[in-house]
Amino acid sequence: MSASHSVHGKEAPYYYVPPDSAHPVRASVCLLVVMLGASAWVNGVSPAKWAVLAGVLGLFVVLYCWFGDAIHESETGMNSQRIDVSYRWSMSWFIFSEVMFFGAFFGALFYARSISMPWLADLDHKLLWPDFAAHWGTGGPGGVVDKFQTMGPFPIPTINTALLLTSGVTLTISHHALRAGDRSKTALWLFATILLGAIFMGFQAYEYMHAYSELNLKLSSGIYGSTFFMLTGFHGFHVTMGAIMLSVVLYRVMKGHFTADHHFAFEGAAWYWHFVDVVWLGLYVVVYWL
Repeated sequence: MSASHSVHGKEAPYYYVPPDSAHPVRASVCLLVVMLGASAWVNGVSPAKWAVLAGVLGLFVVLYCWFGDAIHESETGMNSQRIDVSYRWSMSWFIFSEVMFFGAFFGALFYARSISMPWLADLDHKLLWPDFAAHWGTGGPGGVVDKFQTMGPFPIPTINTALLLTSGVTLTISHHALRAGDRSKTALWLFATILLGAIFMGFQAYEYMHAYSELNLKLSSGIYGSTFFMLTGFHGFHVTMGAIMLSVVLYRVMKGHFTADHHFAFEGAAWYWHFVDVVWLGLYVVVYWL
């Protein structure tokens, strides 16, 4: 192919094909060690926890080197417009898979609260649990779950909503600054976004401690507890991952990477962060308010 694309003043090939790499094999070995160690650990083999730790640390090293190679390819002008399009499609499908992931948990919550609970409370089915009432959050029939209090929207969930919405604004300002070529402003507002995400996680950790110690709300608190902690917990994990992505992007901004027209790493992390914001809005309404 003779077509090419200019990146950072260099002519990139039509479609760059990287050389053979051992990174996928190394990552697979590390994941195998993690899974085998975890399987042994949950079956009472105490030393297996060190295998899990070694596998996770090894995976981090492999990913660091792997991502470093990808960054090097980008910064040396090897990525053409076609590769940029591939990255965008890849990130789009990844976020779509995350939408389906959370959709499954929202679906479980909807089924439990809007279908199975009214069905169980129907007059024709009260022979099994005559005192069961369709009140969310339910502790289930027969008193098999310790009494607990539900989590309301005030004050922490509402504060966290304001934090994430504000972080979306600061990230957008940072993106516009990058497109304008203002690297200092880009770094400043990107740091503000990461800081807001860290504060969000701090509040959520406090909320979990409050739930366990004062509300007696736990993962084992029936269907309400399991759906509450699975939805909010996985969202918190995604906030953490998003903050790590943005931290790497901030480091690269400070190292002088990216230009006004060539910064997909920033855009990909920003897409992910905005997705996390939208999921939280759904959680805030469905889990805390309704």
